[in-house]
Amino acid sequence: MKLVDLLKDINYELICGDLSISVFDICYDSRKVKLGDAFVALVGIDSDGHDYIGDVITKGCKCIIVCKDIDPIPNATIIKIDDTRTSLSFLSANLFDNPGDCLIKIGITGTKGKTSISWMIKSILEANGEAVGVIGTIGTYINGKLYEHKNTTPESYLIQKYMREMVDSGVKYLIMEVSSQALKVGRVNNIMFDYGIFTNLSIDHVGPREHPDFDDYVNCKSKLFSMCKRGILNIDDPYYERMVCNSTCDIKTYGKNDSDYMIENIKYINEDDFMGGEFYIPCLVDTFRVSSPGLFSIYNACSATIVCSLLGISNDVIKKGLANFSVNGRCEIFNIKDFKVVIDFAHNKTSMESIINTMKQYEHNRIITIFGCGGGRSFDRRYELGEVSGKLSDLSIVTMDNPRNDDVNDINKDIVKGIIDSDGKYIIITDRKEAILYALNNAVKEDIILILGKGHEKFQEIKGVIYPFDEKEIIDNFKERLK
Repeated sequence: MKLVDLLKDINYELICGDLSISVFDICYDSRKVKLGDAFVALVGIDSDGHDYIGDVITKGCKCIIVCKDIDPIPNATIIKIDDTRTSLSFLSANLFDNPGDCLIKIGITGTKGKTSISWMIKSILEANGEAVGVIGTIGTYINGKLYEHKNTTPESYLIQKYMREMVDSGVKYLIMEVSSQALKVGRVNNIMFDYGIFTNLSIDHVGPREHPDFDDYVNCKSKLFSMCKRGILNIDDPYYERMVCNSTCDIKTYGKNDSDYMIENIKYINEDDFMGGEFYIPCLVDTFRVSSPGLFSIYNACSATIVCSLLGISNDVIKKGLANFSVNGRCEIFNIKDFKVVIDFAHNKTSMESIINTMKQYEHNRIITIFGCGGGRSFDRRYELGEVSGKLSDLSIVTMDNPRNDDVNDINKDIVKGIIDSDGKYIIITDRKEAILYALNNAVKEDIILILGKGHEKFQEIKGVIYPFDEKEIIDNFKERLK
């Protein structure tokens, strides 16, 4: 591709060089730059790509795109634009020939529920025989392949690259978790979503590396509804009005209050081979079941139902997709003998409170909660986890999460203080596998065992070393031994 074509629809200034040179790829990591790349100098929290221009020139890179004043460099082409990070999305779209134009795109934002809704919609669309791609917390899913990445919504270059692979492999629908940070820094800047979904908001991601305050967090979330054609929003959330105050899309609402899609006749069901919820939507004149427990799952399932109904999917297919839905590490349920085990990603006070209270709505004997706390977290985070589990669980089993560079005994000591102050019962089993096996071996009829904090993760990080660790594998092996 010629550089001039890469810069299509972008305002730029040619500092020096030749716009007719060929560009084979884009690189924004100076360590990975190759001959023929255009190096885009991004300004980040910890580093500035402009500081590494000399390195990439030494490696033979001839095309540099900057947003700061630099002097001309002999035998190099330098382009200056206003903001390299926000423009990376447009550059990448041009590089991959605008693959988003060939996809029906569904974006989901909110504090909780994004991953579950993504995989509910995926389950429904696949039940209808459709080819689906997903970009989100668990990774990027394309036709059975899963690519892992660090961020919920990856860098814009990767989004465009994944979309190109989706289009080339016959995918019709893209479902994307759109994080507040992605909206803030412009990772989805050039994408117009066909549908945008808002789940809910609670205080999260506020800090020096993300959002300076909660207002900034809310404002960034609301940007999605000026970047989609049709918005589907939870009207029961207290931040609904903030989400739509600057919207430019057609709005549809759902919830138990006055809304376009009312949620009625809610039931919580715990049967031998099914644990989940049931709800009725009057305007669709039908009742739906979702194989995930709690009121939040019903709200999530309602938003998935609405999107798929607007896409022309029949109620019968929607029911099939919701009834067979599961997502790794998100309220994932295992039936073992006469008790149930749930793996969930809950790793802070709000999410732990939510999952335990959800399980208490179902008929049960004991709630047994297995959890730890990741390293690098404050005393307050550790204490609050202990306090919540101590108040709400019948037994807390305190164990190892990802201690990283912290001493796991120090972490557990802080957790136990919260449990003691809430008069909870607890034991400490530092080895996480042994903690899970202890709970499984000592469970009785109608117990619910919650394994919280790691969710879909298949590793433990201890003192800078990554060790394989799969909670599902431990459960599956236990079930096999029972046979």
